[in-house]
Formats: sequence, C-alpha cells, structure tokens
Amino acid sequence: MTDTEIISIYREGKREEAFRHIVGNYSERLYWHVRRFLCCHEDTNDLLQDIFIKVWTALPSFRGESKLFTWLYRIATNEVLNHLRKHKAISLLRMHDAAETFEKRIDEDPYFDGNKMQRELHKCIQRLPEKQRIVFSLRYFDEMKYEDIAEITGTSVGALKASYHHAYGKLKKSMEEKFL
Repeated sequence: MTDTEIISIYREGKREEAFRHIVGNYSERLYWHVRRFLCCHEDTNDLLQDIFIKVWTALPSFRGESKLFTWLYRIATNEVLNHLRKHKAISLLRMHDAAETFEKRIDEDPYFDGNKMQRELHKCIQRLPEKQRIVFSLRYFDEMKYEDIAEITGTSVGALKASYHHAYGKLKKSMEEKFL
C-alpha cells in the first residue's frame, strides 16, 4: 500500500487500519535504521516500539507537508538521537566512552552475522560525529536521496553532501589502516 493510500485511509477515519499499514510498511526499514545506531537487537526493538507509539500519537498532526516516509524517519532519527544523548550522559557519569560501549555491543551481539570487515565498518561508523553518522547511514545503507535526507534532518543538501564526503573519507582511512 502506498503512503498516499495510507494517509487517505487515515483521513477517512480508519486510524487503526492506517496505522497497521504504516507499521507493516516501515517496521523493517526503521528497525535497520535504528539498529545501525544502537548496535543491539533488544535495544532496537524497545526503541522501535517507542517510535511507533510516538507515530501513533503524532499522526493526527501530520499535515502532509512532507512525505510520510521522511516524517517517519525524522521521528525515528530524533528518538535515536535522544536515546544516544541519554546514554552518553549516563556514560559520562560512569566515566566511560559511549562509542566504546556501542563498539563492544557490535562484537557481543549474537544477531550480527557480518564478517570481520563489516564488523569493523560498523565500529568505525560509531566513531563518526553524530551528523556524519546519520547522513552516512541514510545515504549508504538506506540509499536515500539527499533531498529526502535534508527533509529528515532539516539540513541543506550542500551541507549533507559535505558531511557525507567527510564521513566517507574518515571511514575509508580507518578501514585502510585496519586492513591494508
């Protein structure tokens, strides 16, 4: 079902049906989007539930000024960032590095089935600054257009291209140092 059809169903008063379609269409995509940041299956599932609760609550205020999928990704990205900031604050109180914690989660995650190079790539991504990590993940893994990423992040296309370029350069350097 298309996003336009889902919104049409919602506007006909069939809220639950529209929401079921949103969950059906976007659960997997949003799961992987969140998982790239949290590196843990259980945390991702928990946060995904919170995201869909937020979507359900915010759906009446969706005005259609943006695409449904960019609106959903914006909610998911904001929830991920809030979660990471909270985790980072807790890490500072415990005097350890949040990025290091997430890197360990990659190694310890029984659901991660990538090879050594993929595992290292995900660790390197965790070391990127927040903005670069978001742009790289949306562009590289989700294959989103810069215009859609701009809508999600509220950033200009030019700034996103620069962030992606810097992220790519850092990742390339880190991977070359590790494997060459």
